[in-house]
Amino acid sequence: MVHQIFIGTILILITIVIAAIGFWIAEGLLTMLGRWLVRRPHAPKLALVLIGAVLMVLTVLTASVWVWALAFVVLDVFDALEPATYFSIVAFTTLGFGDILLPLEWRILGGMAAANGLLNMGLFTAMLVEILRRVRSEQVEGRSDEV
Repeated sequence: MVHQIFIGTILILITIVIAAIGFWIAEGLLTMLGRWLVRRPHAPKLALVLIGAVLMVLTVLTASVWVWALAFVVLDVFDALEPATYFSIVAFTTLGFGDILLPLEWRILGGMAAANGLLNMGLFTAMLVEILRRVRSEQVEGRSDEV
């Protein structure tokens, strides 16, 4: 049990580092594009920011799922990458079909993968809201400067 918690904690920390790198890249892009984003027209630029943020979230989410899937294969929990990836997606999104289960000696990792998915979904939601809030507020401030 303790080794599962240790391994799960390491995997969660790895996915948090991946998310932090994604957030850092998104912040850098926003800073770099700041002046362009506040110039008119605002709506198409806001849509582009949303699309870019969603693509960043999907990239980070995919990388996190791969981390878990590869760990399951390395730990010999699954004998192939496809079921390991499928289980990781189902656990990470907390969908929990239950058609593929972990062996009893590894089942704590399934719960930790689900907890990791919940944590990351919350972080991603916060990131999307913050990016849109920041761009929108800068656009509004930029409008008042134009008048």
